[in-house]
Amino acid sequence: MVLMIKFKKSKNSGRWSNLEKVYKVHPEAEEFYFPGNEIGILVSHGFTGSTQSMRYLGTQIAKAGFTVYGPRLTGHGTEPEDMEQATYKDWISDVEKGLERLQQTCSKIFIIGLSMGGTLSLYLAQKYVDIAGIIPINAAVDIPNLKATYENMKNSGTRFIEGIGSDIKMAGVAELAYSKTPVKSLGDLITLMDQVRGNLYKVTVPTLIISSIVDHVVPPENSKQIYHSISTEDKSIVFLKNSYHVATLDNDKDLIAKECSRFISNRV
Repeated sequence: MVLMIKFKKSKNSGRWSNLEKVYKVHPEAEEFYFPGNEIGILVSHGFTGSTQSMRYLGTQIAKAGFTVYGPRLTGHGTEPEDMEQATYKDWISDVEKGLERLQQTCSKIFIIGLSMGGTLSLYLAQKYVDIAGIIPINAAVDIPNLKATYENMKNSGTRFIEGIGSDIKMAGVAELAYSKTPVKSLGDLITLMDQVRGNLYKVTVPTLIISSIVDHVVPPENSKQIYHSISTEDKSIVFLKNSYHVATLDNDKDLIAKECSRFISNRV
């Protein structure tokens, strides 16, 4: 079992009590940081996933000399029971702290996010207008099937449903993601999507949208909705013909790295 148990000693009775589970982070799910120049790139993974899905992209972008930071979102990269205790506010806080970390050494910051990470990139762009640009990849703002599932399950007493990870076209490649999804966490994702979708017009920073033509997790229409709803005039979409949802690990991963680096280099 990949967890440790902390025993807390009562100050009053001197007895050991209040068991607290501390979940161990999978080695491939640790945060990553690649120091570079004064251009910072915040890279966020998605819902039930981990930094493993973004490490290759982060590594490739860092080769251009940029400073790259990939935080691990709260409750991810450990166990589904850990994620169940997190909220969408924790995930917002995680990327805001990541932004603050990069701001300490970087003069310009770009944000790249996959799936819910893309949703978080849109959230940050809505709140922090001085961001240099964002690149949402298969970002989620409206998933009707997920909403229907949550409505059917939220009061059923069922804590977990089948996982949604590893939607990858390339054979032999797997995403480090949970095999089961906390029902409670679905509600948090829906709340985040609803909030971001309602404020898409507030996005005024340069935006490169990357969208898989075939995606079995987030309907590709999400990317089109984002494109037509954001207010920035500096916006474009790159369509991926040979990758599914976790495109950063799929056949088009090098194309994604190339497009991201080009987008960033043209705006610094």
